[in-house]
Amino acid sequence: MVVGDIATGTELLVIGAGPGGYVAAIRAAQNGIDTTLVEKDAYGGTCLNYGCIPSKALITGANLAHEAGNAEEMGIHADPVVDMSQLRDWKSGVVDQLTGGVEKLCKANGVNLVEGTARFKDENAVRIAHGGEGQGSETIEFEHCIIATGSRVIQIPGFDFGDEPVWSSRDALEADTVPERLVVVGGGYIGMELSTTFAKLGADVTVVEMLDDILPGYESDVARVVRKRAEDLGIDMHFGEGASGWRDEDDGIMVTTETEDGEENEYRADKVLVAVGRSPVTDTMDIESAGLEADDRGFLSVDECRRTDVEHIYAVGDVVEDTPMLAHVASKEGIVAAEHVAGEPVAFDSQAVPAAVFTDPEIGTVGMTEADAEEAGFTPVVGQMPFRASGRALTTNHADGFVRVVADEESGFVLGAQIVGPEASELIAELAFAIEMGATLEDVASTIHTHPTLAEAVMEAAENALGQAIHTLNR
Repeated sequence: MVVGDIATGTELLVIGAGPGGYVAAIRAAQNGIDTTLVEKDAYGGTCLNYGCIPSKALITGANLAHEAGNAEEMGIHADPVVDMSQLRDWKSGVVDQLTGGVEKLCKANGVNLVEGTARFKDENAVRIAHGGEGQGSETIEFEHCIIATGSRVIQIPGFDFGDEPVWSSRDALEADTVPERLVVVGGGYIGMELSTTFAKLGADVTVVEMLDDILPGYESDVARVVRKRAEDLGIDMHFGEGASGWRDEDDGIMVTTETEDGEENEYRADKVLVAVGRSPVTDTMDIESAGLEADDRGFLSVDECRRTDVEHIYAVGDVVEDTPMLAHVASKEGIVAAEHVAGEPVAFDSQAVPAAVFTDPEIGTVGMTEADAEEAGFTPVVGQMPFRASGRALTTNHADGFVRVVADEESGFVLGAQIVGPEASELIAELAFAIEMGATLEDVASTIHTHPTLAEAVMEAAENALGQAIHTLNR
């Protein structure tokens, strides 16, 4: 028996329970707003279920196995065996714990949870189609709405994710065996994170990238450190090639690529992972019925409060134009939107947004590069500390890379930082805080840092910019 369409109402409807949506819903409920959160798949969204968290769990396992098997220099001899099925189960347990926690937090804060797919009927109502035969649908009327539907992987011609040998990043994270040969299409951060991981797990990895280097958007000397490490791991990289297709072979598949000049190349593989980016999910909700229009790439425009062109409808996270597709950005935007609905005087005005790449070594960046600072009219001063001069980095046997700090020469204000090296994802937080608080080079340099730690390299980089470094040569 099919349940008929029923109608309910809510003060705030949030569509999507990823890091933008569930955070917005909780913050709104904390502010006394009657809040309903709709999710069609899994609480926590792509980040918790199919992206950030499972990938970092898999990276941790791969790093542990690789380090244990490559520590002869320290006098440690081991030959670890990785049970991919068990590693996957452990990873899934971490995911389940976090996603279950999200659901409990929503309920504990009084958020009404609804499972289903939302489509706008008009600018004040959506129809929710519940999954499963006979589950029916309902209409939810709202005063305010926050769209937080996230993004999906981009599929390229000739590579259908429905075909068994073709992997998306999600498929790769669900693998229970390691392919002997893996071709990765795309040398961006997702492609390089997974390339490094599967190489450490024993796969023969080949990366094909249309551009002339990996990690587009990062400075060349930063990318160079990661590229050199990838080469040391045996990853074969080919630039200036776009993947054009694949075909079955007797012993696997053959992936074909083509250069800009029409030259064709072929690479044997057992699996091909396509990691060429993500696109916003705004085409599943009939947004036109609410008076909204996405741009030609599917993004929505918003103001500083994350309101769309329809004033009572907000958008946060990966669906927002000119916003980095980062979970922590989505969460911050979700908080801003929720507090604005509650009548708080807020705006998305962060001075700098940090980003991290979990390659080997890691990358952490925030704010301006030296070139950015010059373009913005500053006279930049730059300080750098190599990890090979860090006692703590040497004791971890991970001394590749550096910390670089960019500041305004006249005022000393920290403008940005680039870190490539051990624990860069953690170290970048100090410099993000420095920028947000308007700290100067002297503030960072004069702050006593614990010894021996990797964080001392941040202090030394600031000292180097001031010409006062002790443990590296001053510029």
